[in-house]
Amino acid sequence: MSEQIEGRNAVLEAFRSGREVDKLFVLDGCQDGPVRTIIREARKKDTILNFVSRERLDQLSETGAHQGVIAQTAAYAYAQVEDILKRAEEKGEAPFLFLLDNIEDPHNLGAIIRTANLAGAHGVIIPKRRAAGLTSTVAKTSAGALNYTPVAKVTNLVKTIEELKKQGIWFVCGDMGGESMYKLDLTGPIGLVIGNEGEGVSRLVREACDFVASIPMQGDIDSLNASVAAGVLAYEIVRQRLHAG
Repeated sequence: MSEQIEGRNAVLEAFRSGREVDKLFVLDGCQDGPVRTIIREARKKDTILNFVSRERLDQLSETGAHQGVIAQTAAYAYAQVEDILKRAEEKGEAPFLFLLDNIEDPHNLGAIIRTANLAGAHGVIIPKRRAAGLTSTVAKTSAGALNYTPVAKVTNLVKTIEELKKQGIWFVCGDMGGESMYKLDLTGPIGLVIGNEGEGVSRLVREACDFVASIPMQGDIDSLNASVAAGVLAYEIVRQRLHAG
């Protein structure tokens, strides 16, 4: 499960042993030898690095003995995008992927991973920055789905979409300004892109998608929780794939 590691020797050992560290918090202005070594290891592994105040570190600390550094590790190992595509190939199915743009709430991430598993998606792709990692809260909310649904973490979502397009995958993102999901052909190799509730899918990611799908709404408010929207769109894809098959 995910773990918070505190203290210079423990954090350095975590990096050197190959542990998947999602985020590193370092006391701003602390530049002595051991801390510089830890920062160097973090940059080598492209770990998200946050320089914070002593007050912030003290708030984050579970032991009170952080020595100016705190590392947060992942609860599960991340997959590679290639692993997800291989999974689809082994099942003899057209790839069905979830791509999550700025989903920062771990409960939403866990719920979406659970939906992805139940909808038969082959995996989930999340960005390295401005996104929840695979914490113990995500694992718990996924209700076991993390054991079966691979999650890949990428540096650039737009670049990943462009690379996957070359392999014949089409991308649809959920957005209120799009065409009704019932009017779109969502069969074949597909990636479903979901943004957060506040901002939706970011402009560059939306522009990289082939389709923009909206969910017809009849109520007095105009937006769904991200995990609910993911479920509605995913099951329209499932419906169309079943009929196409």
